[in-house]
Amino acid sequence: MNKEREHWGSRWGFILAAMGSAVGLGNIWRFSYAMGEGGGSTFLIIYLLSVILIGFPVMMIEFAIGRRAQTDAIDAFKKLAPKSFWVIAGGMGVLAAFIILSFYGVIGGWSLKYIFSYLTGGVSGNTETYFTEFVGSTFEPIGWQFLFMGITVAIVMLGVQKGIETSSKWMMPILSILLIVLAGYSLTLGGAGEALTFMFHPDWSAFTDPSVYFAAVGQAFFTLSLGMGIMLTYGSYLSPNEKLTSSAAYIIILDTLFAIIAGLVVFPALFAFDLDPTQGAGLVFIVLPTIFEGISGIGLVVGVAFFILLALAALSSGISLLEVVVAYLIRRLGVSRKLATLGIGFIIFLVGVPSSLSQGAVSIEVFGDPFLDFMDKFSGSLLLPLGGLIVAIYGTWSWKSDELLEHTDLKGVAWAPAFLFFAKFVAPIAILIILVFGMLSW
Repeated sequence: MNKEREHWGSRWGFILAAMGSAVGLGNIWRFSYAMGEGGGSTFLIIYLLSVILIGFPVMMIEFAIGRRAQTDAIDAFKKLAPKSFWVIAGGMGVLAAFIILSFYGVIGGWSLKYIFSYLTGGVSGNTETYFTEFVGSTFEPIGWQFLFMGITVAIVMLGVQKGIETSSKWMMPILSILLIVLAGYSLTLGGAGEALTFMFHPDWSAFTDPSVYFAAVGQAFFTLSLGMGIMLTYGSYLSPNEKLTSSAAYIIILDTLFAIIAGLVVFPALFAFDLDPTQGAGLVFIVLPTIFEGISGIGLVVGVAFFILLALAALSSGISLLEVVVAYLIRRLGVSRKLATLGIGFIIFLVGVPSSLSQGAVSIEVFGDPFLDFMDKFSGSLLLPLGGLIVAIYGTWSWKSDELLEHTDLKGVAWAPAFLFFAKFVAPIAILIILVFGMLSW
């Protein structure tokens, strides 16, 4: 039975939803962590160039495929390139979204736990001990993971307009306000000068370090939710006459601003308290709570505001990941949105339980890594870049140049030849390097 496909209620609803997907945990803590290890402003310069020269072309191709096919990530390639191997890209996107959400829900649950902790008195004692005892327990992290997944399922179950679009319209403004307020406050703590120098004064010697390029290109690629079927799926809910260029530009600009402002939240506070910015996940759950404890009077308020920010960022990405899988199941099985969302949401929750337990409760390792770390590496180092590479090659080599420009609304545009060059050569080569480097490091 063919059902009429849902569409976005407005252009800005689509932009906010796609932006919500791009703005996630990676913007709030991973960007700052990667920037801390990558030489500060050196990393930022390479990241910005990567977003423009690589991220923009790949995003345009994903949007174009989705808008033209008007179906889910897997069926899009079956429809546009029947009986070909290109469908692998769609399958990898759906699988990646499934896997990422399974452990993303665990970390999202942690953020809800910390909101509750700050609302009921804050993180007491040693922050590292508090974190390790919490994630190392058996049942409590799973309970918070279940709550996070329940909220995600409830939003996606409401549909594209009533659920995803409506939630994005209120979540993104709240996210923006919280981020700007926290950045403004962080700049008053005494580390603003060092932070601004670190973020915006280039260390030219760092440009000779190849790892900075890998980190910056990888961050640009992954923060934009490319290669996981999200932008393709969201593009499929666009009407055929919707323009893509300005929408993609808005999403990339706003996502980048979020990342930079998040850096203005983290780095001034770290320098003010003389702490190390290269702490990974600990930056959020161990180092920043230490800072909040040191803020007299309003530490609890700042703490709860930050973790609300983190939870909303996780949720905005979580609903986009779930929608990729739900869209496929609705079409493939012919079931209702409610049944597809409830069923696959619960399965993803169950798959995420080993990730939660592997953080200390039970020793669950794959190739020497805790289960959560393995799932992260498998999706990030293999599925995403490989899926993104196939999408980029399909759009630039399966379609003729005139077709690509027509499908991306760039036919007759002055800078179309430059777009073709970067989409056809620079982006695939850069993604291939990220793929090889990721697999070697794994």
